[in-house]
Amino acid sequence: MDNRLNKIRNKIRALRADMLIAEDNIRKRVNRDEDCSEAATHLMAMRGAMLGLIGERNRLGGEERLLNVDERLKLDVRARAGSRKSSTRALDCRVR
Repeated sequence: MDNRLNKIRNKIRALRADMLIAEDNIRKRVNRDEDCSEAATHLMAMRGAMLGLIGERNRLGGEERLLNVDERLKLDVRARAGSRKSSTRALDCRVR
């Protein structure tokens, strides 16, 4: 079951990347004042597929908890603080 769950997560990850590309394509077409109805319809179909994959993932027990804004900010601060420490350590090593 874990292998199936990982496959679904990989499909979700790939579909998200494709959706970002499609959204960017739509934005470019709108900015050029071109028709984007076909691309928008395709994006809506991708969203439907995403909902199906998320539902299947959740049925298999892979539901992921969504963080609220405060929790996300705390994670971002910790991640940035960790990267600063490692970069200053690297600088200290170069100076010596």
